[in-house]
Amino acid sequence: MRRWTTSAELRAHIGIASGQVVASGTGSSHHREYTVTGESVNLAERLTGRAGAGETLLSDALRQTHGGRLDCEVLDELAVKGIDRPVRAWRLRGLRQRPAEEGRPFVGRRAELRQFAGIVEGCTETGAGQAVHVRGEAGIGKSRLVAEFRAIAAARGFSCHVGVVLDFGMAAGQNALRSALRGTLLGDAADASAIERAIDGIEGAHRVFVGDLLDLPQPTALRARYDAMDEATRRNGRREALVHLMKRASAEHPLLLIIEDVHWADADAMAQLATLSATTGDCPAIILMTSRVEGDPLDQAWRAAAGRTPLLTIDLGPLRRAEALSLASALVIEGGSFVTACVDRADGNPLFLEQLLRGAGSREDEVPGSIQSLVLARMDRLERADRKAIQAASVMGQRFSLAMLRHLLGEPRYDCTALVEQFLVRPEEADYMFVHALIRDGVYSSLLKARRRELHRKAAACYAGRDPLLAAEHLDRAADPGAPQAFCRAAEAQFAAYRAERARQLAERGLMLARDAADRFALTCLIGDIEQDRGRSAAALAAYEQALAIANDDGARCRAQVGIASALRVLDENDRALAVLAEAEAAASRENRLVELARIHHLRGNLYFPIGRIEGCREQHELALKFARAAGSAELEARALGGLGDAFYMAGRLRSSHEHFAACVALCRERGFGRIELANLPMLALTGIFRLELRATLAESRTAIAAAAQAGQPRAEGIALDAAAIVLLEFLELDEAERHMVRALALARQLGSRRFEAEGLHFIGETRYTAGRIVEARELARQSLAINRIVGMSYQGPFSLGLLAATTDDAEERRSGLAEGEALLEAGSLAHNHLWFRRCAIDIAIANGDWDEAERHADALAAFTAPEPLAWSDFIIARAHALAAHGRGRRDAETMAALRQLVDRARSAGLKRSLPPLEAAVGAN
Repeated sequence: MRRWTTSAELRAHIGIASGQVVASGTGSSHHREYTVTGESVNLAERLTGRAGAGETLLSDALRQTHGGRLDCEVLDELAVKGIDRPVRAWRLRGLRQRPAEEGRPFVGRRAELRQFAGIVEGCTETGAGQAVHVRGEAGIGKSRLVAEFRAIAAARGFSCHVGVVLDFGMAAGQNALRSALRGTLLGDAADASAIERAIDGIEGAHRVFVGDLLDLPQPTALRARYDAMDEATRRNGRREALVHLMKRASAEHPLLLIIEDVHWADADAMAQLATLSATTGDCPAIILMTSRVEGDPLDQAWRAAAGRTPLLTIDLGPLRRAEALSLASALVIEGGSFVTACVDRADGNPLFLEQLLRGAGSREDEVPGSIQSLVLARMDRLERADRKAIQAASVMGQRFSLAMLRHLLGEPRYDCTALVEQFLVRPEEADYMFVHALIRDGVYSSLLKARRRELHRKAAACYAGRDPLLAAEHLDRAADPGAPQAFCRAAEAQFAAYRAERARQLAERGLMLARDAADRFALTCLIGDIEQDRGRSAAALAAYEQALAIANDDGARCRAQVGIASALRVLDENDRALAVLAEAEAAASRENRLVELARIHHLRGNLYFPIGRIEGCREQHELALKFARAAGSAELEARALGGLGDAFYMAGRLRSSHEHFAACVALCRERGFGRIELANLPMLALTGIFRLELRATLAESRTAIAAAAQAGQPRAEGIALDAAAIVLLEFLELDEAERHMVRALALARQLGSRRFEAEGLHFIGETRYTAGRIVEARELARQSLAINRIVGMSYQGPFSLGLLAATTDDAEERRSGLAEGEALLEAGSLAHNHLWFRRCAIDIAIANGDWDEAERHADALAAFTAPEPLAWSDFIIARAHALAAHGRGRRDAETMAALRQLVDRARSAGLKRSLPPLEAAVGAN
């Protein structure tokens, strides 16, 4: 064996070139080899030959592509055999460490910079800001200009926060406005304790809305309060919270809030931006938005919503040729025909120019004609693994996570270094973003349809358990038959998060894709639920009827029929609703559908309440409670408990009514069922009156009033106002009582409820009667009675008749009014009529010294409350008998002791309105 020996160190010499090659086989059938040919192969070989020992020579094209990382010195142009022109080569001296984000140099736009600097200066001096809108074609330099604007603001002490609207692939919680606003509240903090402290620092009513705006976790009580609100109240509350957040943040430091690419923002986000823009005039804050010209959402309606706050629109045009050449000279060392060709081809678009200079070849005829072709050319030069990676990344949208990319690739150790070095993506916090949406679009278009769908399905499977919305959107792009079901799940998730408009949009998208009847049915029913929740009962009814038309089994028909009946109830079509429920119950019973049966019986009980079917109402709610518990549904159980509270109230069993309302409210507070709690809390307060827990009742009433007002629930607010006014009337705090009743009357008229309007007029009349304003009270009693005669006397007709009898100076009118009231009680009226009418009749008899009549009404009240005696009625009854005894001349120790005990009881309970005749009787002896 021959041995080679050398005393010299072996040193390599290397030549590197890049460009297109032709790959093929060579040789014969006996011996074939793989080879590549082309100009770049020839150039690399020639550069290797020219390199000295230990040297690495690079082609000019390679230097252009990796210039930011390479420390090179230029060589004289070389004549290379096989290439018809001299070529420039570079000697590699080493590698540079590039900063994490190396952007293109900034050139031009001097007028725009001066404009923005003036705005910043003015905001600092006056404490009032404005909105700025930067508009231009894709790649024209909007983001780069905004970066300069941000630097100007930061240098003047502004707190700057940025959000980017993405057209696809945004993970849950990464909404652009939400991201920017979180920065104003939390800064860089993201741990649970920092979030908790931030929320705790938000004032009162804004807390729940800030939690929703920023997608922050909230305690059960706050979520329950949000649940109780209607859609309009939530929308108004979010708007007020936005104003509060902006003013709060800008009070510490002037604020610059940047939202990029608003041409992709939805209507809700644009409405919020209008609110913020309008607010800038009242605080040192600037809203800076960017959009493309096509699809610019800042139309006339938006500008009107933004109010009178100044709005500066900056329309960016192409770079001037001198500016483009300046940018090119900053990116490459020397010009030449290739650079000039790039400047000409880019036509003033800085993104296109940068990508051409960084990624194209070195010949004029190799300059691509568009970003699309440029991206494809640059992808061709990537390693296979990196090419697969960037294509997979494009499936996730403009922003993507490394973990998800590794999952799609099946490569747990892949990193994006090569993609960053090629200026295709950049790090963005914990994730990555394509350097521009056009780059992402170009990469995405390179995917074959089958591969694209495969990647979308893999992404959907990964998101399925974490983000229903993204899972649905990926399945949609994969043209997967499971997309409609995914959109249904996503819509349900948005609906549960109180985003009804977004939920409706997702359900409609799913319905557009759905071909299966079951999918169409589920999505149509969901649309009905959303519309019902938004108070659009006619639209809900139409959706449920469409669902019923395509229902193909008993379960589906039952589901649709329950929806139809719930909409008909709100529309006051009670007879039709009961007929539909009968059909639904038959279907549910055949398959023992417990949830549907609980809903059916609860709904029927609610339908029985206004038509006075007392026993039927209670029986239906008892059945609803039974089925709810069997189904294990706490929500349906809470509804049934509230329904039983109403049923027992209607039957005059107010102790049981109060207990069921209390159980309902307690369960709601435990589980966060805010809407159900708010519907029942006023009735808990109202029934507390009859337990003579007046001070506690007043506190509960005020809590309910505030909660209902904040939630935008006028019916609940009106009932709570009634309860508070009744207590205040007993306390003889007449001015406050009347203020409450005037507000309740206004709410009744807002709702269009004549029954509640009559009730409001009655209690205002009671207040004025107690104040001695008899004529005014009589007129209000007549107005209340007139309305009751129109809408039906069973709800509260005896109320009005009693007050009219108390205030009239016509003996016959008094007698006939009392007689009609008693006849109505015997014919069947709601329980509160028995209580209030008998009390009024007793007071009239006592005032007239008609002791037999006073005791007769007291005995009738005792008989009515005998199944469940009440502290309130026991006091009224005992008072009537004691005053009757005293009025007949009995002054024995037993009678006087009874009177004194009643005085003490009235004083301790706060029944000041009942005291005068008692104190007169005790004081007379």
